[in-house]
Amino acid sequence: MSTLPFDHLEKRAIQERDELHQTASELKSKLEVTRENLRLSHQARQHFGPASWIVSLLGFSFGYAAAGVFFRR
Repeated sequence: MSTLPFDHLEKRAIQERDELHQTASELKSKLEVTRENLRLSHQARQHFGPASWIVSLLGFSFGYAAAGVFFRR
C-alpha cells in the first residue's frame, strides 16, 4: 500500500484552498456586476426612449378612460 507523503498532501491542500478562494472571489465580482446590470436605475437609463413611450401611452390610456367615465353621452 503506497501512501503519498504528508508534505505532498499538504501542498495539494494549500493549492486547492487557493483555487477555492480565487473561484469565490471571481463569483463575488461577477455577482456584483450582474446586480449592477439588473438594477432598475441602470435599466431605465439604458432603455429610456422605449420606457418613456410606454409610460406615455399608459398615461394617455388611463386619462382617456377616466375622461370617458365623466363624459358619457
